[in-house]
Amino acid sequence: MARPITVEDPDDPRLSDYTDLTDVELRRTKEPAEGLFIAEGEKVIRRALGAGYAMRSMLLSAKWLDVMGDVIEDTEAPVYAVSPELAQRVTGYHVHRGALASMERKPLPAPADLLEHGDAIRRVAVFEDIVDHANLGAAFRNAAALGVDAVLLTPRCADAFYRRAVKVSMGAVFHVPWTRLTSWPQDTQVLRAAGFTLAALCLSDRAITLDELAARDDEKLALVFGTEGDGLAPATLAAADEHVRIPMDAGVDSLNVAAASAVAFYATRPRTP
Repeated sequence: MARPITVEDPDDPRLSDYTDLTDVELRRTKEPAEGLFIAEGEKVIRRALGAGYAMRSMLLSAKWLDVMGDVIEDTEAPVYAVSPELAQRVTGYHVHRGALASMERKPLPAPADLLEHGDAIRRVAVFEDIVDHANLGAAFRNAAALGVDAVLLTPRCADAFYRRAVKVSMGAVFHVPWTRLTSWPQDTQVLRAAGFTLAALCLSDRAITLDELAARDDEKLALVFGTEGDGLAPATLAAADEHVRIPMDAGVDSLNVAAASAVAFYATRPRTP
């Protein structure tokens, strides 16, 4: 059982995992390099622990000590009790939920290993160069809710374990198997070798409708989504087996990538066992 440790100095080195959480560039480098991620809020912390991630420490304001009492009892990691003002000075923002935890990352599997689970992996999402953490977190939540078995991120895609992505996903990033590709779009061959049809969501003269794709009920299907601004790269489109569009009304040509993923995941969920 951990005993809460009161900390009053914002420069205390024991709080280094939590410093400058709003500095995206710093955290993007620091967190993967040091093998950590930040879970924010009671529910997300509990879901991370439930998914088997080890806790490095917790940072709690006073009113959260009772709420997180059972977690404190079950952990040997240090628990730092701080005032809301000190938490803001350390993190760089007002910590509304009053509870943060630094967690240990797990090694990511090789893409081929992630896909080699027989019939267990039938629907895969590939996110290409998505840099908005909120969009990525929302897409992970959609994947968890709508039957996607695994997620692949291209090398330049945002970090799925960045604090905001984790928060927006409501911890779904802990439960959907995922990994990062090392070479894209060359790694489309990894998906093909595992038997997947690659369907690129895009606006294209050769695109079939999402309804047409869904009616086929492919045994193994990988849905590929592009970056928020430019969409999928030409090389990715050339490598895809199918181009797919979501029919739109009212002169709208596209949806936010998170919204598009929800529509596509629901429409193409497997019909056959």
